[in-house]
Amino acid sequence: MEEIGYIGLFFYSLGGGYLGLVTAGILSYAGSLDITTSIVIAIVANFLGDTMLFYMMRFNKAEMMGYIKKHRRKLALAHILLKRHGDKAVVIQKFLYGIKTLIPMAIGLTKYDFKRFTIINIFASIFWGLVVGLAAFYSGKALLPIINYMSEHLIITLGVLAIFLGTFFLYLEKATKKK
Repeated sequence: MEEIGYIGLFFYSLGGGYLGLVTAGILSYAGSLDITTSIVIAIVANFLGDTMLFYMMRFNKAEMMGYIKKHRRKLALAHILLKRHGDKAVVIQKFLYGIKTLIPMAIGLTKYDFKRFTIINIFASIFWGLVVGLAAFYSGKALLPIINYMSEHLIITLGVLAIFLGTFFLYLEKATKKK
């Protein structure tokens, strides 16, 4: 069963992995997974995912344009982050839930050097994996009682989650809306 958790973490981390790594960190604290293995898997998958997104945008723009059309405003926000923060945007994007996958795509549309992106992406993935994975692991003691309560009160949990996600997506919609 442990292998399924690692496989799921790998595939989830290809497209971001933030919540997957938090879950793996908590499960590692509970003794179900190994924290070192979880962090390494998430780092490798996160690096590969961002590299693939960059590569696909750089060399397959025509095929990717259908996906990007509906995210033009978020892509513009990603370009602004890149212009404003430069190389730091590669690191910052690892922690930005919601537009995390668009930043490597936006960078792929620019003349940003592939080798430079790869090197920064390696270090950013390691930093992200260590920060998120270890924070979740060491927060396990505080988070496990909350998770147990949430699992016992599923309807309340789903209601709070729906409100949170709705608010989050409304904020993203407002933040990227044309003024």
